[in-house]
Amino acid sequence: MYYCESLLSPPTVRIVHSGHACNVEEERHTERVYTIREGETLELTCLVTGHPRPQIRWTKTAGSVSDRFQDSSVFNDTLHISKIQRHQGGRYYCKAENGLGSPAIKSIRVDVYYLDDPVVTVHQSIGEAKEQFYYERTVFLRCVANSNPPVRYSWHRGRDVLSQGSDKGVEIYEPFFTQLQGETKILKLKNLRPQDYANYSCIASVRNVCGISDRNVVFKLTNRTASPSIKLLVEDPIVVNPGQTVSLVCITTGGEPSPTLSWVSSSDSLPEKSVVKGGTLTLPGITSDDAGVYSCVASNNVGNPAKKSTTIVVRALKKGRFWITPDPYHNDDNIQIGREVKISCQVEATPPEELTFGWLKNGRALRSSERMVITQTDPDISPGTTNLDIIDLKFTDFGTYTCVAALKGGGIPEISIDVNISSTTVPPSLSVPRGKSPLVVREGDTVELECLVSGKPKPIILWSRADKEAPMPDGSMQSESYDGVLRIVNVSREMTGSYRCQTSQFNGFNVKPREAVVELIVQYPPSVEPVSLELRQGLGRSVSMNCRVLRAHPSRVLRYEWRLGNRLLHAGHFDQSDETEYTVKSLTREGWGEYTCDVINEAGAGRCTFLVTGKAFPPEFYYDTYSPLWQNRPRVYSFKLQWTQMNPNTVDRIVAYRLGIRQTGLQRWWEQEIPVEGTITKGELITHNLTELIKPEAYEVRLTPITRFGEGDSTIRTITYSAPVNPHLREFHCSFEEEPICMFTQDKNDDFDWTRHSAATRDTKYTPNTGPSDDRRGSKQGFYMYIETSRPRKEGDVARLVSPFFNVAPKNPYGMANPPAYCFGFFFHMYGKHIGTLNAFLRQKGHAAPEAPAWSLSGNQGDRWKQAKVSIHPTASFQVVLEGIRGPGIEGDIAIDDVTLEEGECRDLPPISEYRNTGGGFITNCSSKDRLTKERFGRGNAYFRNAIGSF
Repeated sequence: MYYCESLLSPPTVRIVHSGHACNVEEERHTERVYTIREGETLELTCLVTGHPRPQIRWTKTAGSVSDRFQDSSVFNDTLHISKIQRHQGGRYYCKAENGLGSPAIKSIRVDVYYLDDPVVTVHQSIGEAKEQFYYERTVFLRCVANSNPPVRYSWHRGRDVLSQGSDKGVEIYEPFFTQLQGETKILKLKNLRPQDYANYSCIASVRNVCGISDRNVVFKLTNRTASPSIKLLVEDPIVVNPGQTVSLVCITTGGEPSPTLSWVSSSDSLPEKSVVKGGTLTLPGITSDDAGVYSCVASNNVGNPAKKSTTIVVRALKKGRFWITPDPYHNDDNIQIGREVKISCQVEATPPEELTFGWLKNGRALRSSERMVITQTDPDISPGTTNLDIIDLKFTDFGTYTCVAALKGGGIPEISIDVNISSTTVPPSLSVPRGKSPLVVREGDTVELECLVSGKPKPIILWSRADKEAPMPDGSMQSESYDGVLRIVNVSREMTGSYRCQTSQFNGFNVKPREAVVELIVQYPPSVEPVSLELRQGLGRSVSMNCRVLRAHPSRVLRYEWRLGNRLLHAGHFDQSDETEYTVKSLTREGWGEYTCDVINEAGAGRCTFLVTGKAFPPEFYYDTYSPLWQNRPRVYSFKLQWTQMNPNTVDRIVAYRLGIRQTGLQRWWEQEIPVEGTITKGELITHNLTELIKPEAYEVRLTPITRFGEGDSTIRTITYSAPVNPHLREFHCSFEEEPICMFTQDKNDDFDWTRHSAATRDTKYTPNTGPSDDRRGSKQGFYMYIETSRPRKEGDVARLVSPFFNVAPKNPYGMANPPAYCFGFFFHMYGKHIGTLNAFLRQKGHAAPEAPAWSLSGNQGDRWKQAKVSIHPTASFQVVLEGIRGPGIEGDIAIDDVTLEEGECRDLPPISEYRNTGGGFITNCSSKDRLTKERFGRGNAYFRNAIGSF
């Protein structure tokens, strides 16, 4: 039922491409350089071998930045980038690892080629007039184009090519590199002459690499050519109220050719709501965020761009605040009768020069006097500030003082701030209530940190961490509180530490900030490892479980409890160690199950969970063999299923596998058991043949190991039908007797199709002197494939018959240093005076189409079947293509039959008297007029065999 061999192998990697490549070349250290045009599709495939099946990961490195952008599963080994852009070039790595030996890594460098439209700019020499290009002035035309690879430039005046030395008034500077502009080429016109006023074209070329065509640009130089000049029809600055619509108008006042206008902002981008129409920029519903510098830029590629700017100022009042300074001349923080008191009021205003202040006492206007001194321009204080100094404070001065801020011209609401001065006005003080520090809470609780604040006016309290580097629970570095309480929801262990409360500066009294500290201690249950672990073990063996404490608060762990399900097994206290172990000396059926270890302190319990099971590990399908499909009967196929068992010695002996199979898309599984004799060892390759599979359907296969415990973990894979090498007979044979013609297909890009016929059904009355009269075995009823060359076919028309894909069978699982050989054979019939050519090609997956056939023959070979054989050496999945080319007339039918593919070099060659060797293929002796063609194809075949191993 099955056979075994040991097969574990480390990974190997090879990168192939299947997208559009301009060129693929080898560099030193066997790295490939893959060239692709911008906008094309990049497709790289990572071909891996190794067992267990390696995991594949694609990464990209550009400079010093490493970008892991894709994790590939077992089957997702292709990197696909549609419409690749220039920034996506770089070095791509494919890494495969399966735990055996070192990971296998291969890289390929992707160069993205592109060519942008060139830009011509015109300049005068320094110190000359910039407005007009007068006679006897020197002019420079500079051409710049971004590209990869570097650009080659050429200049034309009208239809004439300009080159160095062709015109005494012209100098051409060779390309040089500037950091901002890349490669440039400069055309210098010395002392402008009348003939210099003309159309100049710059052609940028990358010499058609990747099929990138040349780009050109034309600049018309006239005696009116001038750099741009513009004018802004607005004031500077523009002062507006919020909500207004602002329009900025820019007009050109000069420049030839006509300049283009654009708007830019000091904030890098224009507001989303802005509307640009010609030279007019409109900003509807303006806000403070829209304030800034706006510039109109005009460019016509002559000289430097012209730029004019204006500043938009949005009027606003915000952030009003006050503070009281008790007696600035005495060292006293309290307000006392007979002393001096200063009330300060600050407001942010835009524009600041429009800011005005007014003072009220108990609602009535207050004017500056000898005892009530109002100042608004104090050089020692912040801008936008007004002060009220009350000198020689009296009882009658107690009351409510109001600071009113406004902007000249109105339109913006006023800001007013009330300050109470009375005998109860006292500076703030802070303290922590008794019992509120340190605070001990449990993780997940809600806690309130409290600082008692007194004083009138009552200041805002700022909370922060005493450790300045640590953020607050909400992520900020500081938070405000008006009642002195900081509330924290869902406390975590990271929040343990010291918290500082302090009065905010310039809010209330202008005195040294008061502060206090609250300690917070967060208790949390023990953190343990492993949190969850599966242990697989056979009956009668011992199994040990270890639960380790990582951290806890309080750190003194009280006790631990081991359980199986709900049954208590063992309990105890921790001594010096920070771990506890439980061992089952001899596992029984009742010992399978979920074991838990609870480690308990005052804050709760941490739990380690161990699932002890005898479940077998999943099997691992083996993918590295050549495709083990073969044609058994016309309507069914068989499949050689191969797998190894993961860690077979960990659990009880595997006595059988349950095999489930269902047709893809259907619900019902068909199941059978595969018995296993003896003990499976690690890496042992197990084989089972699946038969009676319907062509060409795909199937899902599920494989489940069975032990005394019961079913283990399952593995599922999909198998699909193809027409590969038969792994037992080591050959493929097709005689075209069945309608599916062995999965051969007609090429969609040829001129006409091959036809399946037998001599009994073919009508030969119109062309009796061409084509076979029976099949290769002499049967009138036997089928073959042939090309019908009667009308409407014409000379040179091509028909191609393409085989199914064949998978390469490596000679060993560790790689393909020496590609395997196959003998490709077929019988041909080439009878008729108008016979054209029969070619045989090898087409490999991921490789460019071959230029030369592996075998070729032309001309009339007589009314008989002959055999051809050719050795091929593919390095990837491959197809064989049979190509018939119509000759000069209707008597040119070519037929083929009995196509075979066998492993190994060709043997049992046709007799020497009838065939001769041409580079590995054997063809019939022929007339002298065909000999040159055949010799050329013989050399081509040798070239072809060398080429297929290169990628």
